[in-house]
Amino acid sequence: MRSLVRETHLRPGALVCPLFLCPGEGVRREIGSMPGVFNLSIDEAVKEAEVCAALGLGGLLLFGLPEEKDEQASGAWADDGTVQRGLRVLKGMRALDSLVVIADVCLCEYTSHGHCGVVAANAVRDGDRYEIENDKSVELLAKTAVSLARAGADVVAPSDMMDGRVEAIRGALDARGLEGTPILSYASKVASAFYGPFREAADSAPQFGDRRGYQMDGANRREAMREIDLDVAEGADMVLMKPAGPYLDVIRAARERFDVPLGAYQVSGEYSMLQAAFARGWLEPERAMLESLTSIRRAGADFIVTYFAKEAARALG
Repeated sequence: MRSLVRETHLRPGALVCPLFLCPGEGVRREIGSMPGVFNLSIDEAVKEAEVCAALGLGGLLLFGLPEEKDEQASGAWADDGTVQRGLRVLKGMRALDSLVVIADVCLCEYTSHGHCGVVAANAVRDGDRYEIENDKSVELLAKTAVSLARAGADVVAPSDMMDGRVEAIRGALDARGLEGTPILSYASKVASAFYGPFREAADSAPQFGDRRGYQMDGANRREAMREIDLDVAEGADMVLMKPAGPYLDVIRAARERFDVPLGAYQVSGEYSMLQAAFARGWLEPERAMLESLTSIRRAGADFIVTYFAKEAARALG
């Protein structure tokens, strides 16, 4: 009877699994702060994707680690970049046709300084003193989105939080005959303490300063609504909220205000906290995992990016 009258339902098809692609072959390197999550070479990522498809997951979200980093994040938009090569392999497999393959669009994994944009040449790179050149960063982000779409990405997902990047990406895609590629905008991305484990996974920690100069203040819900408004006006087809658990009220406010597909990212810190509690026997793993995901759905998310995607799909049957 509880199942019959339940108001909020989880299903595998509404879950998206992040994958971290890295150079090499036969690489399956576990991330220390994220038990069960790995840096994967493309051949190993294929195996992981096959499992995701068999479990009925909705999609994958791809991040990449380049062979080399530089000031211009050239690995992000190179035709032979890690994610571009991975996309060509994954999208060439009929067994994976059920998965929506989303490519993250950002520069932080690819820059030598770890920031999500181009650092001004005259910036003092010490402590908190630095300046990101927004417009130059947007040019590279648009170039990256085009490269990923050409390689086969079903969706491109800018996560940088630079001003005007959705409009620039839409224009760049349309100008190159890629009008059908949707944009999933990380429209409300907070400068959060919950990203630490991800930065180990993607080797993307800033080498100086932090990201509060361009990511949102988590105290500002009205600002989050303005950010989403701007991205939708610029051409975003879907929006993503990040983090999820600490910002359920923001997800609910966005759901009530915007009539576009809305996703939420249960980020690395949320995952790692639960895994630490599981390892110590403080929480019942399956129940706590599903409860955390149900709360995100109840708040209004249509789909959830989560490192629990495979485990949750197995639990849901």
